[in-house]
Amino acid sequence: MTASPSASTSTSNDGYVLYGTQGSGSAIVEIGLRWCGQEYRTVHASSWENASEQDALRALNPLMQIPTLHTPDDAVLTESGAILMHLGLRFPDAGLLGSDERHRDQILRGLVYIAANCYSCISIIDYPARYSTRTDKDDREAIIAGTKARLHKHWEIFADMFPGQPWLSGAKPGALDAMAVIVSKWSGARKYLEANRPEFFALLQRIEALPHVAEVCAKHWPPKTA
Repeated sequence: MTASPSASTSTSNDGYVLYGTQGSGSAIVEIGLRWCGQEYRTVHASSWENASEQDALRALNPLMQIPTLHTPDDAVLTESGAILMHLGLRFPDAGLLGSDERHRDQILRGLVYIAANCYSCISIIDYPARYSTRTDKDDREAIIAGTKARLHKHWEIFADMFPGQPWLSGAKPGALDAMAVIVSKWSGARKYLEANRPEFFALLQRIEALPHVAEVCAKHWPPKTA
């Protein structure tokens, strides 16, 4: 498989083309694509990086949210959870959505839970001004603090509802593992879980050590050098 950056726009002959940037949710989709054994290329694009392919991203996704995925059959997919569902249904042998209907139902539940309750908090923390009509610094700091506290509580509840058996997706790692391991990297969630849900924190570390996951994480969060 390939994962080479590109500045060109996608066409229906390109295979999967993933729009995203370093340290973003596009890492979730890269893990899913690799687990499914799919060729893909990446286009550097985000709403906050003016030097990136913003026009190409906007043409596919007016919200300019990443990840955005252009499929080989010329469809556009957004929302990390929906993209993982697409991959799991398109490539069932990869097992992203579990081994049976019971596992699938709980994986779908978990994907929507993270998207609705955890991932959604990140944009508030990153852009508090969007969520208040007030402009003073104290108000924005209060929004950030309150949202972080809520985010950490949401992860605590998730850890209680979705114990690894042995993985979040069942007998083998899958879609829910990919989403949880990346979204939990933001806004102090890992540190909070280490202190308050150590078993779940250890599970996230096990997921991150898996070969494809480790490769993607090293690309998006390179080890710091002295």
